[in-house]
Amino acid sequence: MASPLPASVLDLAPVVPVVVIEDVSDAVPLARALVAGGLPAIEVTLRTPAALDAIREIAAGAPDAVVGAGTVITPDQVTASVAAGARFLVSPGWTDVLLDAMRASGAPFLPGVSTTSEVVALLERGVREMKFFPAEAAGGTAYLKSLNGPLPQARFCPTGGIGPATAPDYLALPNVACVGGSWMLPADAVAARDWTRVEELARAAADLRSSGAQV
Repeated sequence: MASPLPASVLDLAPVVPVVVIEDVSDAVPLARALVAGGLPAIEVTLRTPAALDAIREIAAGAPDAVVGAGTVITPDQVTASVAAGARFLVSPGWTDVLLDAMRASGAPFLPGVSTTSEVVALLERGVREMKFFPAEAAGGTAYLKSLNGPLPQARFCPTGGIGPATAPDYLALPNVACVGGSWMLPADAVAARDWTRVEELARAAADLRSSGAQV
């Protein structure tokens, strides 16, 4: 049986692994390694032909994982992702059409934003939890810190260009609940199916919030 969701996906762990799966057979052992390391929320991006099957496999074979779909950009992808077992949805940006589809799906969702106007527009529509993307290119911690003054009700999961050296600075911000990244899944470890190394890197990522500096 799948583990229950908390009030917010953002509160599951300080880091959400952003996963690109090429080989479906890697999906379950990869997910189990991440969960064992303390990162239960797993965003599988819809960037490969294997993505939906990978979500399906993780949902069935790694019940302690909370698997979601990332790079969701169309209503059809919303429908297919939820049907495959995705328990949350993440988009790099949003439109009214996409937002309506994500809301209608019943799954928690994180629409992507990179400007103040997009944040205000989502708040106007009752959405308070968002993905900030591409985080580093869009202004990083300085931008998010500036947003907190006028828009403290918005909570973010910054993703894009974040690594273990910069993640603690993001996590120290009051409007950042978690960060997304893929550094705990180095290509050579995944290629070698070195799930022990993935678990170790995931455990280090799960401990990052305690090392955050006050910004």
